Amino acid sequence: MRELVYYIAQSIDGFIAGPHDEIDFFPMPDEYTAWMLAEYGDALPSHARQLGRVDDVPNSRFDTVVMGRRTYQPALDVGITSPYAHLRQYVVSSTLPESPDPAVTIVGGDPVAAVRALKAEDSPLDVYFAGGAALAGALLPEIDRMVVKKYPVVAGAGVPMFTTQFEPAAFELTDVRTFGSGHVVLDYRRVR
Repeated sequence: MRELVYYIAQSIDGFIAGPHDEIDFFPMPDEYTAWMLAEYGDALPSHARQLGRVDDVPNSRFDTVVMGRRTYQPALDVGITSPYAHLRQYVVSSTLPESPDPAVTIVGGDPVAAVRALKAEDSPLDVYFAGGAALAGALLPEIDRMVVKKYPVVAGAGVPMFTTQFEPAAFELTDVRTFGSGHVVLDYRRVR
């Protein structure tokens, strides 16, 4: 069975976005950006893959992305209805009645059931979970791995990695990658 991987950026103080969903404060030095393109190019939106010249590279980690409405909204705001054209796209939303693009599936019902169905598919590639916090809380029981990209910046306030009830879930640290810029990538696997 394939895995649901929460691949997410985070400030030192634990925020995945600013109070108004800002993400432009995360520094992107060349060495770190090159690593992201090489290792997790599948998880980049299509326009970033084109800029990084990896848009013609076959997917190696993911073939599907799941995201919440607030994660999808910035693309819609600039007229992009299919932000991950190289992946199958699922947007969990109770406010979008229909998809603005045939390549994007709206999940209006139970996100856990939808993710379980995606994980049960026969594929060598995993499912990329892009965020946000409320959806992360709902999907926590289904998250198999977390790749947490810690950026060397303090946000002070913003969107946490999870919003959920107090229900501790154990994960084991399986890898740490550090960069001279102060960026750290932590790879966690769920303890079953």
